[in-house]
Amino acid sequence: MFSTLMKRVALSSLLTCSAMAVADQGDYKLMVIDQSTQASVETNRQYEVAFNQCALSVQAKNFTEAEALCSKAISLLSTSKVPAYKRRELTSFALSNRGVARIMSENDTAALSDFYEAVQISGNELVEHNLTRAKKNLAL
Repeated sequence: MFSTLMKRVALSSLLTCSAMAVADQGDYKLMVIDQSTQASVETNRQYEVAFNQCALSVQAKNFTEAEALCSKAISLLSTSKVPAYKRRELTSFALSNRGVARIMSENDTAALSDFYEAVQISGNELVEHNLTRAKKNLAL
């Protein structure tokens, strides 16, 4: 069931620099990893699962769990065996996803911190969209 749901959600792979946004243009964007394209290295699998479960938890409005899962993905990415540029990009995406979870749970200061850090690490347009959206919602 989880695999079927993930296939519906994951239309592209972050590890090939393609990110999938889950939402309308006016909403926050969540990024996921398409697990079907990855090698089965255990540490990679752990961060992929945490990363994707974080996005699913945000969609399910379980923001506390989402925040913990994104934090776990960020931690696991720091020791992953992916190229450094990919590690930075994926960490940026995980920070942005955690920022979405935090802003939805009204932890605005921590959310903005995550969004700014994510943009600093990788200026990806989806990450920048989330920062812009948060600043607009908070009237900053």
